[in-house]
Amino acid sequence: MPPRPVVELQRRGELRVEKFLAAATEVFNEKGYQAARLSDIVKRAGGSMATLYRAFGDKEGLIHALMEQSINDFGRSLDTLLQSPLPPAEALEDAASQMAEEVLSPRRLACHRVVISEGMNQPALRDWFHAHGVAPMEVLLSQYFARETAAGRMYIENPEQAAHFFYMLVIGGLVLRSVNGRVVLSDLPKAQQQARDAVRLFMAGALPRN
Repeated sequence: MPPRPVVELQRRGELRVEKFLAAATEVFNEKGYQAARLSDIVKRAGGSMATLYRAFGDKEGLIHALMEQSINDFGRSLDTLLQSPLPPAEALEDAASQMAEEVLSPRRLACHRVVISEGMNQPALRDWFHAHGVAPMEVLLSQYFARETAAGRMYIENPEQAAHFFYMLVIGGLVLRSVNGRVVLSDLPKAQQQARDAVRLFMAGALPRN
């Protein structure tokens, strides 16, 4: 994958830069990536176009910054999973609940809408997000499955494949439904319960018990 565009993000922690990111999240969710204009974002956030360009370079740099924030937030649920002292069934349910919450966050929603709705028109952004935001999450899951299998607490023959199946079963549908507006942040309790139910199905399988 090509490296992320080099932009000046050292000042991201400053209030103005954070306002740009918050405004960009709103505008991208309302208008989509293609129709969003930097002038709309500057007007909503305050400040100047020059400040935005210094901080992010351009619109692509801005969405990359949002993606990086979203990836970092989402990664916390899996870091917690890897450190959890709970049995796998409980630890995975807790992680799934956190994943559902992050999927429905406005920032993650903006990223998913760019990747899914406009992926054909923005393949570089789509592929960058997958390479840096999806694939590493599946790697962490596969490491967890391999570790728990080695400890005798799970039995998974192919941790990499299982990680992909888990990811899609638990949050894949939620991602699609949130992108098309069928699930919104106010539906979070239901989404979290469904994520926990998906973990139980993953852990138990669908065959009848002897």
